[in-house]
Amino acid sequence: MTEAKKLLGDERRAWILQQLKNSPSPITGSELAEQTNVSRQVIVGDITLLKAKNEPIIATSQGYIYLQQASTPPQFEKTIACKHLPRDTEKELTILVDHGVTVKDVRVEHPIYGDLTASIMVSNRQEVKQFLEKIKATKASYLSELTEGFHLHTITSNSENNLIKAEIALKNAGFIVESE
Repeated sequence: MTEAKKLLGDERRAWILQQLKNSPSPITGSELAEQTNVSRQVIVGDITLLKAKNEPIIATSQGYIYLQQASTPPQFEKTIACKHLPRDTEKELTILVDHGVTVKDVRVEHPIYGDLTASIMVSNRQEVKQFLEKIKATKASYLSELTEGFHLHTITSNSENNLIKAEIALKNAGFIVESE
């Protein structure tokens, strides 16, 4: 992409889509804006339009990801109920990724808005570190702070055994909410 060229409308969205499809890692809105010579807010609008056309794009703390429908190993998925203080978030996420698990999201039940879900998409310690650094840099609150620490995570792995071991480790750390 030449620095001076400004891509317009449909051409820019097609280019963004291609970049996301070809990228093995997330791409930030700022990176896309710089490469297309538009503002980050224009990129946010473009992503919204692409999502409206049912493109499987998700926003994570590391940037935008295009969810590939390629032939990948079967993914096992589980929702777990957790409770802990904000200071324990790093420990919780590290336990999960150290067991070969991807933490897809966090979900809380808000008394006014109902279910609130935020994409996390961390699979290793480096991504956990980046996620926590972004929380700290933006002074954002964790969703679980709205619910006194109660929250759900959707976790995935290519091994069902990894999900079981991760949940046991979280239980041993005192993070799993037990049903009564």
